[in-house]
Amino acid sequence: MKFTRITVNPRQMDGVPCIRGLRIPVATIVAMMADDMSTEEILKSFPDLCSEDVREALKYAAEAVRERELLLPSRA
Repeated sequence: MKFTRITVNPRQMDGVPCIRGLRIPVATIVAMMADDMSTEEILKSFPDLCSEDVREALKYAAEAVRERELLLPSRA
């Protein structure tokens, strides 16, 4: 999968994946979605973003989780 809106620069934000070279981490966008914020609310909070940025942040997060196994507590 190719990501055209996600950038990683070791000299910016300690190399954290960000949106289009802006200082807006992918994790921030994903956390806002997890907190039930709508795309419109996120775009109001970050006027430099567009809806495609939010979608790609979610796709990037999904791919990141797919690429590694997360240890979760087992349920009895």
